[in-house]
This record gives sequence, structure tokens and C-alpha cells, in this order.
Amino acid sequence: MKALVKARGEVGLWAEERPVPEIGPEDVLIRVRKTGICGTDIHIWNWDDWARRTVPLGLITGHEFAGEIVAKGALVEGLEIGQRCSGEGHLIGKLSRQSRAGRFHLDPATRGIGVNEPGAFAEFLRLPAFNVVPLPDAIDDEIGAILDPLGNAVHTALSFDLVGEDVLITGAGPIGIMAAAVARHVGARHVVITDVNQARLDLAGQVADVVPVNVATQDLKEVYAGLKMVQGFDVGMEMSGNQAALDQMVENLVMGGKIAMLGIPPGKSPVDWSRIVFKAITIKGVYGREIFETWYKMIAMLENGLDVRKVITHRFKASDFATGFEVMRSGLSGKVVLDWT
Repeated sequence: MKALVKARGEVGLWAEERPVPEIGPEDVLIRVRKTGICGTDIHIWNWDDWARRTVPLGLITGHEFAGEIVAKGALVEGLEIGQRCSGEGHLIGKLSRQSRAGRFHLDPATRGIGVNEPGAFAEFLRLPAFNVVPLPDAIDDEIGAILDPLGNAVHTALSFDLVGEDVLITGAGPIGIMAAAVARHVGARHVVITDVNQARLDLAGQVADVVPVNVATQDLKEVYAGLKMVQGFDVGMEMSGNQAALDQMVENLVMGGKIAMLGIPPGKSPVDWSRIVFKAITIKGVYGREIFETWYKMIAMLENGLDVRKVITHRFKASDFATGFEVMRSGLSGKVVLDWT
């Protein structure tokens, strides 16, 4: 089969022929149809410090996918050959307190497809049946291929009650934009999304009913005053990993405000904890998706009107993967989807 491999310790990925994976009694074999390029994949392409520490050379990368089950192990029940699916890319252990309590997304033994284990940038993927998420007819393969990052957005957005609340999102990358769409879908009053990348802000305005703010040229306080928000924002979602963005969020939240943090700062960052304490702000770190509650909720929302299609801005054949990565690395795109059919 054709696959994209981190074959060498330098910038790039390489197309190689690999054997079709053999499956065990509790696995399924998935013929991959579409894959999304993720920020994690960009780190692996760039071979940065995190990637060098984490990803073994020779690994098939990629973890955002949709496809079709073409084989299943002898012990697999409830799934059928020919069934369309996506899947949870976090492979959990079964022995930790968190896992045994059903909080699978917090299992410390978690390993990721395309990061620690062979991934989805290939014509075929082996996946434990436990991780398979069947796709209803209403969700096509293209949307199915971006359910993983949409799940990050949904997990972050649903961390706190948003009904009637004023929401600030810092970071207008694809996940931040999808989080904005989710916030509006579930009943937030005003959703403001900030960035310094005007192209991404323009995209946010096309995807969701939000107020995009370029903080390089606009004053955030003037924006929310214009929306008749007297004290500031009730809920913040930090999606950028930028320290200045977090500081700005803290300053513009109401007393007792809440922050869900998905963005990962590069290394250690100075934090004014006294400001956070005196404003009685709650901060929740968000990792991945709640397995499988997030999947249930996002599929339900997609079936009932949530529309994130426009966040996909570029589509390429898998053979044109280098162009797809170039577009994604430019910082001027939304989601990039590769077609393996």
C-alpha cells in the first residue's frame, strides 16, 4: 500500500510502499478515503524538538481520517464489512484508575496513531474496534476526516455552560474557528475571536456568526464595549498557545470568569497568577476528546445543523501531499484534506 512515512530525521515526509497491516482478533482494517492534515502533522513534517523527542523514524504518520471497514477480527462485534467510519486516534490502556473509571481520555498510557503507532496517511489503517466511530449517512467522508480536530473544538467549547454567555476565543486557527461555530450553535450570545492573521479571521467570519478581531489593529475593549458587554467576557477559550493572548484573555474576563485552554505554549511561560486569583478565574486544561462523549455530541450537532464545511479550504489528491503541507504550513489556509481514493 502507499503511505506517507517519516523516513528521515529532517524536514518532510516521504511516500513509500508498505505492507497492508495485519489485524488482530479485536481489530478492524480500514480502507482510508480521506485524511486531514493537522498541526501535529506539521510539527512532524518540520521535525521540531517535540517531534524529535516523540516520533520514531520510519513511522506512518497521520491521525485524522474517514474510510470504510474492509476486514474485521474474529472477536469484533457490532461492526460490519463495508461500514463507513472515522475513529478515535488515542489508543488507551486498560489498567489505570482513569481508564477503569471510564475516563478514557485521561489514561496516562495513551498512545497516538500517527505519532507513536502507525497512522492514517496510508491506503489502509489497522485500528482497534473499540476506537471505531461509525459515520451516519448525513456525515460524508470529507467531514468525517476532520472529526478529530472538530472533537477538540467541541471538547473545549462544551467545557463550560455557554447558553446566553459572552465568549472570547483567542486563536483563529481551524480548531478555534470550529469552536466559535460550536459556541454559537449551542447558544452563546456574543462570540469574539481574536488573532493577528487577517486571512484566518476572514475565514472565521465565513464559517460562523462571530465577531473577528485583529488585535494588532483593533482594541478588544472597544469591541466588547460596542457589543454592550459592561464587564467583559464570561467564558474564554485559549486556542493559540500564545502567552500574550492568554494575558489579554485574563484581563478581559469578568470576575469569576472561566477559561478552557487547548493551546499549548512553547515551553515555560510567565503567568500573573495573582491576577487570576484575585479575579477568581477558573482554568481548565483540555486534551483531545472525551472518549466517546465528545464524538456522540459532535455527531449529534452535525446532524442537527452545525455546519463547519467552509473551514475546509483546500483539497488535494494524496499524491499531491507535499503541496497540501506547503499550503497548511503557510498559515493562510483552513483545514487541508487529502483524498486517498
